[in-house]
Amino acid sequence: MPSESRLAIETSGLSKRFRTRLAVADVELAVPAGSVFGFLGPNGSGKTTTIRMLLGLAAASAGRIALLGEEMPGAAATVLPRVGALVEGPAFYPYLSGAANLNRLDHANPFATRVSRARRVAYALDRVGLTSAARKKVGEYSLGMKQRLGIANALLMPRDLLVLDEPTNGLDPQGTREVRNLVRTLADDGTTVFVSSHLLSEVEQLCSHIAVLSAGRLVAQGRVDALRSNGSATVNVRTPDVARARAVLERLGMHPAVDTAAGLVSSGPAEPAVTPEDIVAALVADGVRVRGFSMESASLEERFVELTGEGFDVAQ
Repeated sequence: MPSESRLAIETSGLSKRFRTRLAVADVELAVPAGSVFGFLGPNGSGKTTTIRMLLGLAAASAGRIALLGEEMPGAAATVLPRVGALVEGPAFYPYLSGAANLNRLDHANPFATRVSRARRVAYALDRVGLTSAARKKVGEYSLGMKQRLGIANALLMPRDLLVLDEPTNGLDPQGTREVRNLVRTLADDGTTVFVSSHLLSEVEQLCSHIAVLSAGRLVAQGRVDALRSNGSATVNVRTPDVARARAVLERLGMHPAVDTAAGLVSSGPAEPAVTPEDIVAALVADGVRVRGFSMESASLEERFVELTGEGFDVAQ
């Protein structure tokens, strides 16, 4: 279980301005250690810019960043070797094999030891399912294979934090499942995984915590189940006493009530302060004959539309 008291990533007032355009504004991230944390938002919402600031690839215009409990960018030399990253898609030498590319990248790492290089490269390729393509030229790789090779590069050294920007981009369903399983395995081993995506379905299946970015601003953050439950609910009441039931639901702050052949459908309050038991008790107390009742929380997709006013991709 992730430690809510220890944070792998923490920011306050994080902002980035490009001349006259404010791309990221006052972002306050709190990523629990050991979590799979989804950084969700439509394309162009500022996700990659935020990640580049976290990793020291772009300077923040304002604000504070801490990775693994250390202040950035001051502690970059000691912190970044503990962080693996895949940002804006992998770039490799197309005329070299996958294994040769990883060997060159590992050789360029001043913290990597030569004696264990071959073993670590083989291990990383195996983790992402590319052992059979290790000697194949990267120029012959599919986009999905290149994406997995990029993740393998991030896994060449032991990592406490893994930052993945759109890790399932270009993957077929099988490749997507493989990456999803890989991320879960890494999290089970204690690695904090920070996953940026515009694919709602992937984030919902994979992540324990999420943050939602819209137009450069953080509009929600927390556990997936808590964010889902904070949305509006739909109440269905089957009753012959439609007018009386409508009055009860409106008194409880629900609107609008829509008459159906079986009874009422009503949107719940913005905050789920009223429980199903409260609603049924109020209906019965007012003499409403309840033949059927259900209360459904908003889906995560509906919740994000409420927060951002924009739709999200829900499938590849």
